[in-house]
Amino acid sequence: MNLNAAEQKTGTIEADAFTNEQGEVLAYSLLKPNACDPSKKYPLVLFLHGAGERGDDGQRHVKVNGCDKFASPEFMEKYPCFVLAPQCPIDYRWVEVHWGDDSHVQPAGPSVPMGIVLNLLDKFLAEFSIDQNRVYVMGISMGGFGTWDIIARRPDFFAAAVPICGGGDEGAAPRIAHIPIWAFHGDKDESVKVERSRNMISALKSAGGNPRYTEYPGMGHASWVPAFNDPGLFEWLFSQRKPGG
Repeated sequence: MNLNAAEQKTGTIEADAFTNEQGEVLAYSLLKPNACDPSKKYPLVLFLHGAGERGDDGQRHVKVNGCDKFASPEFMEKYPCFVLAPQCPIDYRWVEVHWGDDSHVQPAGPSVPMGIVLNLLDKFLAEFSIDQNRVYVMGISMGGFGTWDIIARRPDFFAAAVPICGGGDEGAAPRIAHIPIWAFHGDKDESVKVERSRNMISALKSAGGNPRYTEYPGMGHASWVPAFNDPGLFEWLFSQRKPGG
């Protein structure tokens, strides 16, 4: 993989692949800000897709379910940023847990693809003009689980998180209560129980956090559709930065 920012095109989503030191490979897509100025530092959004977009082509996961929104000229004009969208291989999950369960305990170590994502993030931040006080993560469904998982593994890394129709380990709430979080879920979701988000929000509040939560009445699993169309979401997200940053 070539992470030379000068050789990346702007305004388009490009597919590539990353190989870590262990020889493990992960496909990903990258979006750069339009007219990227190497003298400036830009926010980074880590986008974790859902189960239906798994694969290794580096493209399928950015053509559906909202990720392509970032590449629109209007969006990039208003919110110039890097968007890093890794693609989970078909036989894996961002978190190796069952999505239909009432709860889960976070596995001791990351899943194989999540471990590679962590490696990719480290290399990416070292080689691109990233504002390390404005690194965000958001994910849908399986990626919502991944969002809860990754912030618990690196609680001081992200400036904000947006888990959509996912679920996390409620026992991790004290570690992540300080992170600005805005979660979304539909109350008629039959794939991931709405209680997964409700319970995480409750646990965060009990741990002293102040998360935001939007629940859509009558909405099934695709709560990312109204979430991505909420004009307040991205205004909120890009206003977040780590304390002191």
